[in-house]
Amino acid sequence: MDGPDVTFSALVAARLLLAYAPLPEALNHDHQLSSPLTSYSRLREGIYLFDHGIDPYSGGSFRHSPLLLSLFSTVLPLTPYTSPVLWTAADAVAAWALVRIWRLRTGAKLTSRDGQVAAIYLLNPYIFLPSLALSSSSIENALALLSLMFACRGRASASLLTLACLVHLSLPSVLLLLPTLLLLITRPVSRLALPRPFGADLKRTLPLLAEFVGYGVLLTAASTLVCGNWNWAEKTWGASLTLPDLTPNPGLWWYFFTEMFDHFRPFFLMVFSVHLLIYVVPICIKFQHDILYAAFTLIGVLALFKPYPTLSDPGLFLSMFSLFPEIYPYLRHPIVTALIHLHASLLLPLFNSLWLRQGTGNANFFYASTLVFGVGNGAALLDAIWAGLRIAIGNVEDGYEVVQE
Repeated sequence: MDGPDVTFSALVAARLLLAYAPLPEALNHDHQLSSPLTSYSRLREGIYLFDHGIDPYSGGSFRHSPLLLSLFSTVLPLTPYTSPVLWTAADAVAAWALVRIWRLRTGAKLTSRDGQVAAIYLLNPYIFLPSLALSSSSIENALALLSLMFACRGRASASLLTLACLVHLSLPSVLLLLPTLLLLITRPVSRLALPRPFGADLKRTLPLLAEFVGYGVLLTAASTLVCGNWNWAEKTWGASLTLPDLTPNPGLWWYFFTEMFDHFRPFFLMVFSVHLLIYVVPICIKFQHDILYAAFTLIGVLALFKPYPTLSDPGLFLSMFSLFPEIYPYLRHPIVTALIHLHASLLLPLFNSLWLRQGTGNANFFYASTLVFGVGNGAALLDAIWAGLRIAIGNVEDGYEVVQE
């Protein structure tokens, strides 16, 4: 067994042992680790109602996809013994996919950094804490990385089916559709230092888009068949568009709409939703020479502006930095960004406890910490965009400075 394989196996084993510790019980209801759309306790409640012949979507608490409902109520029943294994397996698959993407990007079958790439993902506290809380965001991360990995390998059907499942679980992930289609007709090799116009025929994406739509229709039909009605669409996809549950989370939406007058709500819901979409085409155009980097950047946009984020969303973005070591010398403020994240990681649980457990604070306390967290995520995203553009200029002579790319 090679060194990277030993490292990977040891990390997965340690992660599994940690999953069976008493700690996860205290994390299941933490608003930073799971949202109304990814909560394990709500998933268990929905499965219980479904098993007893009650429509879980008739209330206002269950917002998981019918795919998870049918999967975990039949094929993979959730128990205190099986759940840690399933979530550890999701993390292991995600880390394996990340390593495979790294190998495909470098064109090597085995590299010395394989173990580091896996460790950066599996040891990232933004990743393993939501997984210990059994948040379904861990499954979403695995699907996102699998879709990109299959796209890098040119396996269109597997990539599009995985992406369709991801979009079915988390509607905002549709932002990854365009870079995935473009990645399927190009190669994932690094071209950041030598940018060139996009050379592939865009018409080749049309049958791929039709295939993705076909998978989406099949999953929608299967979900409707499981539930027997269309209530699930409003409770799952509709939640990402209308924000009916204002449970606190690390995102930027919940407090804004808590304080808003009802007659302004439809307009700003439209603004916030469309705001996510406006980044897709410009980023894909700007990084047309390296579509994998465009996908990475859009994952950062999702981590920052998603309606119901958890810590695993920025965790995925930060972990993917390991795929692009060539940009490290061109990052402008990595230390400042890391310190902001450290500051936010201390403030979030502290202010959450002061407000919701101790009762000595209010919503402003926790929202202030989420703003700090948003600044950290935004700083990382902007630095990644800058470095991805700056690398094309190369070294600058003494006395000169790059002001704008």
